[in-house]
Amino acid sequence: MTDSPLTALVTGASRGIGAEIARQLAARGVTVALHYGQQADLAEKVRAGLNGRGHTLHQAALEDARAVDRLWAEVTAAHSRIDILINNAGLFRDHPPLSTQAKDWLSAWQLTLAANLIAPAQLARHAAAHMAEHAPHHSAFGRGRLVQISSRGAFRGEPDAPAYGASKAGLNAMSQSLAKALAPAGVYSYCLAPGWVATDMAAGHVDGPGGVEILAQHPLGRITRPDELAAAAVWCALEAPAAMTGSILDVNGASYLRT
Repeated sequence: MTDSPLTALVTGASRGIGAEIARQLAARGVTVALHYGQQADLAEKVRAGLNGRGHTLHQAALEDARAVDRLWAEVTAAHSRIDILINNAGLFRDHPPLSTQAKDWLSAWQLTLAANLIAPAQLARHAAAHMAEHAPHHSAFGRGRLVQISSRGAFRGEPDAPAYGASKAGLNAMSQSLAKALAPAGVYSYCLAPGWVATDMAAGHVDGPGGVEILAQHPLGRITRPDELAAAAVWCALEAPAAMTGSILDVNGASYLRT
C-alpha cells in the first residue's frame, strides 16, 4: 500500500459484498466512490457508516453503456484520482435452455452480458487509461489496481443461467488480458472467483428446497461470508504482489476445485 491516500470505485456497493468491500476499504483509509443501481437509501446508509470522509454516491444502470460512461465521468469529477476499481456489481437471471422461450433467452443473454461483462470492460478501460496517465508509480502498489468479482460458475458451468457463466468466464479472460497489457504501465489486474456467498440474494436459495444440496457442496459446512470475500478483494486492491497480476483466486470454501 502507498503512503498517500487512495481512492476506489466499487460497483454494486449498496449491499452485500460490495457494501462490505467499501467498509473494509474505508477502514484502511481509502476514500470510496460507491456505485449503486436503484437502492439509493441503502447506498446512503452504507456511505454514512464508512470510516473517514469524502465518500461519494453514484447511480448508474450498468446495462446501459451510456450510463456507464456517465458514471465514470461523475466519479472522476468528484475525485481527482482513482487508484482502485473493483467491479463487483452483477446480475443473475435464470434462463434454462430447454424451457426458455427464444425472446426471453435472447433478452437474458443481452442483459447479463451488458451488466456483467461489457460494463466492467468499459470501466476497466476508463480506469486503466486514467491510472496510467494520472497516478504516481509506487514500487509495490504500482499506478493502480483493477479487481474483478467473477464466479466459480465460469469454470463449473451454470446450467440454469448459461449467460451468467459465460459472462464470468469472459470477465476472467478480460482480467488476464488486461494484466498482460497493463503491467508495463504499472497497472495490475486481479480476479476473484467465489461460489455461494451469504448475502440477501443468496438467502432464498440457501434457505429454500435446494439449500441442503448447496451446503453439501461446502466442506466448511457453510457458504462464504461477505467479509471473507471482501477481505480477499481488499487484499488484492492494496497488498497483493505485482507478480500476482493476472491471477484468478478461488474463494469458494473448496466447494469447487479446478486444476
